[in-house]
Amino acid sequence: MSWLDKIKFDENGLIPAIAQDYTTGRILMMAWQNREALELTVQQQQAVYWSRSRQKLWHKGETSGHFQQVHEIRLDCDADVIILSVTQQGGIACHTGRESCFYRLLTKDNGELHWTTTDDVLKDPTEIYQNSEQSTTNLANTIKPSATSDILLALDNVLQSRKNADPNSSYVANLYHKGINKILEKIGEEATEAIISAKDIDKSNLINPAEDKASQDLVYEIADIWFHTMVTLAWFDIPVNFVLNELARRFGLSGIAEKASRMQS
Repeated sequence: MSWLDKIKFDENGLIPAIAQDYTTGRILMMAWQNREALELTVQQQQAVYWSRSRQKLWHKGETSGHFQQVHEIRLDCDADVIILSVTQQGGIACHTGRESCFYRLLTKDNGELHWTTTDDVLKDPTEIYQNSEQSTTNLANTIKPSATSDILLALDNVLQSRKNADPNSSYVANLYHKGINKILEKIGEEATEAIISAKDIDKSNLINPAEDKASQDLVYEIADIWFHTMVTLAWFDIPVNFVLNELARRFGLSGIAEKASRMQS
């Protein structure tokens, strides 16, 4: 019996799936999944749902670019509800442009109950879905991230999509075809070039890094290092969020204490 056989899908072959923020625990949205959506969610480590209105699979973010990176999947005691622990790219899960679909709170004023809107719109929905007619589930063709904070997750999506692509179709696909040794070799090459670039910077005369050629070269080489280390992570199916979460864990900790704790473990 497979893990899917232990799930109690309803008469339509669906199960409610609740997306919960991995860091804060806030409920972001509720949708439906069938067996195929769950399988794809596990394979891609991104949330895939079943749209009852459109009667088709729905890769969350395929239109908006607001993908959900999945960290954990939990099944309740009755085996009829799924919880996805996710990192919401772009910080927007709701089609209204808000962080969460559950943005209305039942409150009581002057003895009367009514719904109060608690969340602000983070982005105009018309801006989010302006490219809806051109949407696609191909991760490589998603819209450009709207903020620099999203770029690592967006790039992670693209790198994953290249893993089974034709080696002649892209640089990354060709790297994957050549194997892990070639990928690691590129990290070494880029690290060496970054060291050389850093040596060329005259810090005593550095006024504006944005206009300094040597500084720009270093930024370019560091970007190459980051890129190729992300290719390495994707090779092993390790989401870039794992690294971001580790950096978040270390934030505010003494570097000496953090290193000592690793040695003890």
